Formats: sequence, C-alpha cells, structure tokens
Amino acid sequence: MASRLARPLSVPTEDEIDLFAVMSALSDPVRRAIVSHIASHPGGACSSSDFGVSKSALTRHWRILRESGLISQEVDGTRHRNWLRTDALARRFPGLLPLVLDAIDAGTTPHEQDNPPQGGRKDMQ
Repeated sequence: MASRLARPLSVPTEDEIDLFAVMSALSDPVRRAIVSHIASHPGGACSSSDFGVSKSALTRHWRILRESGLISQEVDGTRHRNWLRTDALARRFPGLLPLVLDAIDAGTTPHEQDNPPQGGRKDMQ
C-alpha cells in the first residue's frame, strides 16, 4: 500500500540545523508548549494532546518545528510519533535545549522577564 504522504517529511540534517530557524520556531507559545510536551512524552503522537488551536494550525506548528530541526517525526500508520532532536541540538548548539526547556518550565522566557506584558486583563495588572 502506498504511503498517504505525497512526499516524505522534510527534516534538516544535523549540519543544516540553523540557530535562527530554531529560535524563530521557539518564538511561538504554542510551539514552546509542544516542545515541552515532547520533552516530557517522547515518542508521543501529534494527536495526543490539545494545544488550544485548530487541527490545521497544529499541523503547521508541527511542520515548523520539524523543518527547523527541533523535532523528528516518524510515521506510524496514521500517526506521527515525535521526538526532540536532543543529541543533534546538543552537538550543534551546546546548552540551548536545556536553557529553553528550563525557561518553558518556569513559565516565562527571558524576554518576558525583562518586558512584562502591557495592558491585558484587569485582573493581571
């Protein structure tokens, strides 16, 4: 039986992982939540958690993470299993992934610490 994918999933080689692509992928809070989820549930399926966005938006987030080199995906029947590319990222950018995961776990990013949100809900002021 032929694959349901029109083309294979694109994943950069270790040498092709670009710091700016990785940082751009991590600039979105949904993608940071996905990275945190994969870190705590390696090998989980794309559909194993709800991130509060539509299925089409979630598909785009998975693609951006994969094409940046942050994650690898394996087709398993009708599911995609996901892993962080921990070893490749550690060799390419030592210390980056632990720093990112620590910031995600702390619930803030360094930029948010230095620049707290302006306005917003009254109960948050």
